[in-house]
Amino acid sequence: MPQADPKLASAWKNKSGRELTDAEVLAMPESEYMSDQQLEFFRAKLETLKEDLLSNAGETTEHLREDTTIVPDPADRATIEEEHALELRTRDRERKLLKKISQALTRIEAGDYGFCDETGEPIGLGRLIARPTATLSLEAQQRRELKQKLFGD
Repeated sequence: MPQADPKLASAWKNKSGRELTDAEVLAMPESEYMSDQQLEFFRAKLETLKEDLLSNAGETTEHLREDTTIVPDPADRATIEEEHALELRTRDRERKLLKKISQALTRIEAGDYGFCDETGEPIGLGRLIARPTATLSLEAQQRRELKQKLFGD
């Protein structure tokens, strides 16, 4: 593991008064992996995602309350019902994502966040920024997907 520049490391510690950007987190030295700052960055990212999903769920509830029986044309009614079905499938996926977000927040509290469930190695900042709920490193995820493809698991 390369040694971090002590001046650079202390500069990151001095920035605790404001939120970090994705680029700033990616530029941090490896020695800062899953530091308090990074954990707070991911906690905020997960909380924002959670709030957005919950807000969308409320909008769906309002949208689904629309009465489709007053639409006289069967084709229009079918279109509306299909839109509702699509929206419900989307919300189901979001419900599953909410569960993963809660699990990720629990891992942050437990100190396990950012490390692969299978190997224990760091998942990587780039992967976590792209998918904050990731529990596997890229290599472990690829192995799992290959096994699923080969064995139909």
